[in-house]
Order: sequence, then C-alpha cells, then structure tokens
Amino acid sequence: MKTWFKSGSPWIWMTAGTVSISLVAVLGLLLLIAWRGLIYFWPATIYEFDVRDQFGNINTVVGEIHDREQVSVVQLRESGREIEGEPTDMVTRYLVKTGNREFVELDFRWILETDIIERRTPENLAKVERQKNGNFYGEVVEVLDSGQPIAGDLMEVLFERIDRVADLNSQMAAIQHSDIGSINYKLEKIRLRERGDEIRDRLTQERIDGYNAEREALRNEYLGYEKKLFALRDETTRDAVVVKDMRGELVTISMKYVLDVTFPNRMGVFSKAAHWFVEVGKFISNEPREANTEGGVFPAIFGTVFMVMLMAVVVTPFGVVAAIYLHEYAGKNALTKIIRTAVINLAGVPSIVYGVFGLGFFVYVMGGSIDQLFYPEALPSPTFGTPGMMWSALTLAILTLPVVIVSTEEGLSRIPSTVRQGSLALGATKAETLWRIVLPMASPAIMTGLILAVARAAGEVAPLMLVGVVKMAPTLPVDGNFPFIHLDRKFMHLGFHIYDVGFQSPNVEAARPLVYATSFLLVTVIVGLNITAIGIRNHLREKFRSLEH
Repeated sequence: MKTWFKSGSPWIWMTAGTVSISLVAVLGLLLLIAWRGLIYFWPATIYEFDVRDQFGNINTVVGEIHDREQVSVVQLRESGREIEGEPTDMVTRYLVKTGNREFVELDFRWILETDIIERRTPENLAKVERQKNGNFYGEVVEVLDSGQPIAGDLMEVLFERIDRVADLNSQMAAIQHSDIGSINYKLEKIRLRERGDEIRDRLTQERIDGYNAEREALRNEYLGYEKKLFALRDETTRDAVVVKDMRGELVTISMKYVLDVTFPNRMGVFSKAAHWFVEVGKFISNEPREANTEGGVFPAIFGTVFMVMLMAVVVTPFGVVAAIYLHEYAGKNALTKIIRTAVINLAGVPSIVYGVFGLGFFVYVMGGSIDQLFYPEALPSPTFGTPGMMWSALTLAILTLPVVIVSTEEGLSRIPSTVRQGSLALGATKAETLWRIVLPMASPAIMTGLILAVARAAGEVAPLMLVGVVKMAPTLPVDGNFPFIHLDRKFMHLGFHIYDVGFQSPNVEAARPLVYATSFLLVTVIVGLNITAIGIRNHLREKFRSLEH
C-alpha cells in the first residue's frame, strides 16, 4: 500500500474520479434543463374537473395539469383549510393552467386531490392559442363568417379559416414591416437631410420643393399600402370561432387573434411528437409576445449570434496584434512585465465594470462625439450616443481581449526559434516570417483563444444591460434599408431574456418553463458556436501541420 501511494496512482485515480463526477454533474444539469424546457412543448392532456370548494359548491374546472406536489395536512390546516386526516398524512395538489384570462382571475390555480369529485378527459376539449390573453380552453361549438355559422365539417372549416387568417396576418406583417417601415425610414432620412441643410445654411427654396415632392410621393405610396392594410384587417375580423368555456357559456373569439387550435386529447403519440417539433420550430422562429412569456425567441437568438460574431471580428485582430508585439517585438524589461501582468489581471475584472466603462467611454464619449461630427441634424436625439449593438460588441471585445492575447502568446511561445531563424536565413524579412510562417503555425492557438472568448461573451449579460440589450426590440439590426446593417440599434439577447422572463415576468408560473427552454437554447447556441470554431481550428491544425516539421 505504501509503495502504491508513493507511485502516485491514488492521486491519478482521485483526479479522474473528480473529473468524472464533475462531468456527470454538468451533463445531469443540462439534461434537467433540457427536460424541463422541452417538455413544455409537448401537447398536455386537457382535463375537466368537478371540484368541491370550501363552501360545498361544485364547480367545473378545465385546464392542463402544469405541476403537482405533496402537501402535509398540517400545512393545509395552518393555511385555513379544514381537511380530514392524520398530521403525518400527505395530500397531492395540482397546479392547473386554466387560461381564459378574460373570465378567470388567475391563469393557474391549485386544486387538492381531496376536492376533486370527478376527473374527465373529453376528446372535444380544445386549446385555442391566441396572440394576446394567453390560451383559451373549452369546446369548439361552431365557426362564424360575418356572424353567420358556416356549414360543413366543423374541424375542416375551423382549420381552413385558421390557415386563411394566418396568411392574411402574414401579408399584413409584410406590409407593416417591409413596405410601410421602408416608407417611414425614407421619410425620416428626408427630414434629417432637410435639417442638415438648414444647419449648414444650404436650405434653398429649390431644395425645400424637392424634399416636399419626395414626401408627397412617399405619402401617396403610404396611402396605397394603408388602404390595402385596412382591407386585409377587415378580412381577418370577418371570421370567428365560438367556444363553450368551463362556465358553460358561449364565448366568441375573433379569428384575428387565433394562432392555432389543438385537440390534445385526440392525439396519439406520433401526432403529439409531430406537434412537438412544430411547437419547437415556432419557439425558435417566432417573435415573443405577452411580455415575453409566450411566443418565440428568434430576435434574441439573432441578437446573441450577431453580437458574438461582431465581437469576434473586433477582438481577434487586436488580440493577435497585441500578442505579436509583446512576444516578438517588445523587449524583455520591467515595462513588458507590467503590461503582461496588467493583461492577466484584466481577465479577472468583474464584467459589470466593463459595462460601466463601455457606457461612459464608448456610448457617451465616442458615440456623443460621432453624433456631433456626423449626425448633428439628428440632435438632440442620439444616433450613436445611445446604447446599441456596436457598443455592446466593443465592450465584450475589451472584456475578452486578455483571453485572446494570453492564448495567442502561448501559441507563439511554442514555436521553436529555429523556425524563425531558418526563415530569416533564407532571406525572408521579419514581417514575412511572421505572416507566412509564425502566424499559420500559431493559428490553432489563436482559434483556441477565440473559442474561449466566444464562450464567455455569449453568456455575459451584466455589461450588456448598460450598453445595448433591451427587453423587446421590434426591429432587427439587419433589414432591407440602407446601409442594411444598423449597428446603432438596440437588440435582444438570450441571457437577458432569461433574466427578464424569470425575474421580471408578471406571470411567474407561465414563464417558468420558458426559462428552462431559453436556458437550454442559450447553451445550444454557445455549443454550436464553439463547435464551429473548433472545426475551423482543427482544419487549420491539419493544414499547417507540415510547417511544424
């Protein structure tokens, strides 16, 4: 045993065990997040409960079982509920999502197992997904066209009208975002040009007439789109669906607000699996609604990926140039040691400090100066002197710069000096040696630094709250208006979306599954970015392997 300890084998086994436990814990956490998030999109059974309240009245409750837990009889009695049983007994209670916000005080309610008289799962119960006010649960009775019932098969007519209204809504969204949005953008540009001429004393009557003519043409174009938009809007309000709710009353819901109608109690396993994929696709591709508690997260995905890519484009050249200077050109003296120490210490600075620096220097100083020099006609409304995509990317570039510098310098130090000397002996200059020999050999290390930078930047939220990220950004930083990429705009981010939904949501119970789903999506995005970078690094390593020999 003594010899075994001296050999160092116990420490090897202990290290391996620790790494294995850590890996299992991380994978277990990811699986838990994935399960709690992805199960939200599985079509849940809709139950119809006959429930006895504390006054002895029997009410009907329709909804989905969202969660369940065991509660002790003592806890129930302390809360004012009279219930039979021993103090050690446990009672199951269900958290039921009832929806129907217009007629029910809360989306969710707790129901004790002892209060349930009967529980049924009728096949005709439907979940109506709406653009606002959440889901509506009940029995679909009929479909109306201009207030009159439509004859024919109810299900066929229902889904035909849903598809029709969805197509109309798509056309309206295209007109609002692309056509009318482009006109508003052009009108604002005309206003700024006219204001700029006025500031520079170049506003002649001829230019005023030209601007007015442009406005008039755009307004006439706008009136045409507006007329078409109103016609489509009238078409969407023509259809309606009548649903019998849990109170037994008929409720008419305009198809304008209906996104989908599903009958989970009629679905089999394969139908539910197909619907699950459709719902996951909607979550990834749609915009959020209902204060981010429903809908999708596409703007947040786009903002996260675009901001990280922009940050990578900025941080990589600066980090590589700084590492080359420190390793290849700077003398080995006290000043160089101080610079290296400062770079290493910068990696430990709290991220919120970078956010404050970015807000003060990038936004107020640089952005304010850019507005004064290039956009005086827009003042006092800021253009770049306000938090936006560019300042967020630059702030995260400063935050991750030490990682890239240290990783690149480590890669440069592993290249033998004989390689440099051989290149110089063959007549190459130092710059040619760096560009053609040293940098290609160090490219895997550069990509390693970039991988670490991307992994950290994609998950940072605190600095972004100060320099660009917002709860809701209706327009993406990329559109069809010149210059097509608008780095001055604010954006959404998956990390901030998780914080907002989890801690700022007006409906905590409804938002909880979305927190898990968005968290799993953020991890997936980070893993995807890292896998892409790792693939590029491995390709570079194979490509320049011959230089190492």
